[in-house]
Amino acid sequence: MNWRKFILVAAIGLSSTLTFAQSNLLNAKTPDQIGKKTEAELVAENDMPLPYGYVMDRDILMGKRVWEIVDLDERINFPLYYPVEKDLGPDRKPLYDVLKQAIQDSIITEVYDDSYFTTKKTLKDIQSSLFAIDTTDAGREQMNEDYEAYRAGTKKIDEQYINKYEIEADLVKAYKIVGYWYFDKRQGELKYRMLGICPVVPDVQVYKDNPDTDEMVELFWVYFPAARDVLHKSKAFNNRNSAMPFSFDHVLNARRFGAVIYQEENVYADRQIKDYLKENAQMQLLESERVKEKIRDFEQDMWNY
Repeated sequence: MNWRKFILVAAIGLSSTLTFAQSNLLNAKTPDQIGKKTEAELVAENDMPLPYGYVMDRDILMGKRVWEIVDLDERINFPLYYPVEKDLGPDRKPLYDVLKQAIQDSIITEVYDDSYFTTKKTLKDIQSSLFAIDTTDAGREQMNEDYEAYRAGTKKIDEQYINKYEIEADLVKAYKIVGYWYFDKRQGELKYRMLGICPVVPDVQVYKDNPDTDEMVELFWVYFPAARDVLHKSKAFNNRNSAMPFSFDHVLNARRFGAVIYQEENVYADRQIKDYLKENAQMQLLESERVKEKIRDFEQDMWNY
């Protein structure tokens, strides 16, 4: 077998293990068979994310922790946002739904309140940030007719007088990520390791009164290395070839997204760029690029003699 045939066979074998939501599409005899995989396919797909190599502390010649924001309005970031519809099959999910479902099922447990991963966030805390309930004026009038009974719990307000609000995938405006750039002197190259990811959404308590609010909050911080198994099993849409999707783990590790640095670790208690360049969006973007180039230049300077 020559190399061309070997590469062709390898590509065909790889594509068979990366089928998307439309798996078994060409073999299904009825629509309900679409998406159902055979036992052989399930065994073939029982793989794990590519493990990180061990990095000794003394091999890190330079390191810098940075925080970035991934704006979901940018076209390059659409695979992290779409689809927001619920009727495209169980395998077609946005990143937000993948994270939320895994947290609710206790598959992802390393969930924190901040990007330094010091305070854990419980499922109850997350639920309170996801849901809000408001009673209409008609419901309040009904409650006032027999306030003591409603307060004692013997009566309940009719469901038609209760508005329920939930933070869904379509309300996610951006993701904040924190990662570590480091120069590995053993391998002689600059590398990046993602540490955490956080959905940025409207404050649900404000959103129920003002759906057009611009007030955004950090929903929760997920420690990324602990979520890789879940993200590896969930696929992002590949617009060029739907038969060869990318896993969310690959998209994020390979940095197949656009992001802007808004904070770097520094002597000023890791202050954000907006804290020292206020009310000047252009200068903030230029400062973000300066921070990025400062990290990149370190690698370039290593090879200048």
